[in-house]
Amino acid sequence: MAANINLPRILRVGAGASAQLVATLGELGLSRPLLVTDPYMKACGYCAQLEAPLAAAGIAYGLFSDCVPDPTTDSVYAALAQLRAGDFDCVVALGGGSSLDTAKAVAVLAVHGGIMRDYKVPRQVHSGLPIVAIPTTAGTGSEATRVAVITDTETQEKMLCMGLGLMPVAALVDFELTMTMPYRLTADTGIDSLCHALEAYVSRKANPFTDSIALTAMRTIHQNIRTACAEPDNRQAREAMMLAATQGGIAFANASVTLIHGMSRPIGALFHVPHGLSNAMLLPEVTAWSVDHASSRYADCARAMDVATIADSDESACAQLVDALHALTTDLQVPGPRAFGIDRAIWFDSLELMATQALDSGSPANNPRVPVAQDIVRLYERIW
Repeated sequence: MAANINLPRILRVGAGASAQLVATLGELGLSRPLLVTDPYMKACGYCAQLEAPLAAAGIAYGLFSDCVPDPTTDSVYAALAQLRAGDFDCVVALGGGSSLDTAKAVAVLAVHGGIMRDYKVPRQVHSGLPIVAIPTTAGTGSEATRVAVITDTETQEKMLCMGLGLMPVAALVDFELTMTMPYRLTADTGIDSLCHALEAYVSRKANPFTDSIALTAMRTIHQNIRTACAEPDNRQAREAMMLAATQGGIAFANASVTLIHGMSRPIGALFHVPHGLSNAMLLPEVTAWSVDHASSRYADCARAMDVATIADSDESACAQLVDALHALTTDLQVPGPRAFGIDRAIWFDSLELMATQALDSGSPANNPRVPVAQDIVRLYERIW
């Protein structure tokens, strides 16, 4: 069966890429952007770096700078109201996955109307306003995906939305914007990227196009993530992590994620754990539970990450992969649910609901070992 590959039309990667915004808008025939970002990006001056060239070029732009972590429908509707109040022809997203997902949601609602709940999977959203993505974290890969995750303020469900209408038409991937990322964000978004690449490679929807990209991203992340965390000013490590994040996004956008992401979303929705961190909590245990059902694929991952060699059997390589993932999350001080501060009684009372929400996302069906609800409950118990 042929693989279906979707990518941004324009992908600019490297130092200073974000300075190409005016030129990029010109190439796309766009002239009235709404900048969508968060209060930190505005306070730290990154927003002003985009605004000054727009103003100098005489481009009339708007600014919504109230994006929230793990974006909610309330935040999306506030941004949408600002877009509708102006005469904007595109959205420019500056920030981490939360700002990019907010902009994607606004782009869809601006064209199609309704409420965000109307667009959650299994519905596919095929069109929207043009989106230019400028990521500032080396993690989500949202600049290269046709996916957005929005939390329904009423139900607290973390809704997965998909379709070409959510794919940026352009991505300006500038690692210099990541140089101020703090330790925890660097670690968690980096592990999120690793999950994207690993899950894309072992997914039942993996394909030759994504396989090579996923393996390259895994190798790069494993080689550089500890350095990027320990030496935040290390340009080489930051550049490597940023490129790998975009590669991870390309890989999972075209091969899908699996059980880790399926189980991660309910943790974020119910307990407000940042997305990358909830993935990091799950990565070693879910991998250990899955490896026997695609041992050659997981062994490839171990060898790409240099934690096993070609001389090792697949079984041995899989064991070394699980050990390496435990070591990585330990070295990067990833807290479990208990250490994060989640109440034990509430966690265990929520297991059935979380398992249902995980399965409803569809991602677990792509896992090499396809779980039923009780398997997911046991995995949640194990990571506690």
